[in-house]
Amino acid sequence: MPERDDLPRFPMARRPGFDPPAEYSRFRAECPVREVRLRHGQRVWLVTRYADVRRALSDPARFSSDPSRPGYPQLRPVRDEQARPGSFLVTDPPLHTRYRRLLAHDFAAGRIAGLRPEIERIVAGSLDRLRTAPQPADLLTEFAMPIPTQVTGVLLGVPYEDHEFFTSRSRAHLDRSLPADQVQAALTELEDYLDGLISEKLRAPGKDLLSRLADRYVRTGELEQDELVGMAVLLLVGGYETTTNAITLSVLALLEHREQWEALVAQPDLVDGAVDELLRYLGLTQHGLVRAVAEDVEFGGRTIRAGEGVVVSLSSANRDADRFADPDRLDVCRNAHGHLTFGWGTHQCIGQHLARVEMQVALRALVQHLPALKTVLPLEEIPFHFETPFYSVRELLVTW
Repeated sequence: MPERDDLPRFPMARRPGFDPPAEYSRFRAECPVREVRLRHGQRVWLVTRYADVRRALSDPARFSSDPSRPGYPQLRPVRDEQARPGSFLVTDPPLHTRYRRLLAHDFAAGRIAGLRPEIERIVAGSLDRLRTAPQPADLLTEFAMPIPTQVTGVLLGVPYEDHEFFTSRSRAHLDRSLPADQVQAALTELEDYLDGLISEKLRAPGKDLLSRLADRYVRTGELEQDELVGMAVLLLVGGYETTTNAITLSVLALLEHREQWEALVAQPDLVDGAVDELLRYLGLTQHGLVRAVAEDVEFGGRTIRAGEGVVVSLSSANRDADRFADPDRLDVCRNAHGHLTFGWGTHQCIGQHLARVEMQVALRALVQHLPALKTVLPLEEIPFHFETPFYSVRELLVTW
């Protein structure tokens, strides 16, 4: 790419609410694959149309997830120069395939369906906590956060009494407004914690996922312990952060579009299908996914060279009118199949079935038991997190 100083800075500013940055609509129409500049001065290509995003995510041979590749986009305060052991999110096949294979059975749709009674029990407890809290109550801390924190803890075997430790380190690890040393320190503390926990499970295995993986693969030498630690970091952080935010923002979006909330109150069976529409609409993965280009490719009317970087915008793709009619409208009756919030291709989120079930159970409980739920503050006064890869609010005060 030729040197330019007038490139748009990425990520672009986002306003409170659910719409992606305003520039995305113009980019999709005029220049769907265009140059932008990242925080460290790096120039990369931003991909904004649905078809192009899917194509990039479906081609791991040419669009690599490996941070050691030339051109890998550096979005974080800490520069990612190589994949940490076990970090399947940033590895390519065949290593990525090996890691995913170890987890595939436990995250299959049928296996996750079997967890629904336990998830319903956890949601019922969170609902009781919310209903007995003084009003106004923070839906985030009283209801949404405890659900994935407990579910992930039960699944992985992470003690719930440690949740304040791992949730605080998880947030710091993902916060792109913090200095690099603080981000790195949070990750190191999280890795040290999980390393100790896995060592305990090797001594005394339980029935949880980390115990099974440690006993079956680490003990036999098929997996190094630091690889399992890396896998556990992704599962813990991803399982807690994304679903907490998805539940909270879903409630806020529905309450901001009251007719959509009332539709679910009247017909709670609509909730399961509404979850994918909410995932499409919310713009949860607000900074997109990054790839390094491994070989020259014609893409979106551009020639992208090997050694250049690409950022694919999932939130922009989910608002592409060529794929979703009237895409800026929330419609809980819409068939939003094919949205890209969980990514696409070989790296599609392994926890997507679990996230859907947690959201379905949580939203159904609220529309059935707290139909008069409402927010306290107008949307423009609600404090949002704009500096994290997963869009969220700092709190959501509600009454009922």
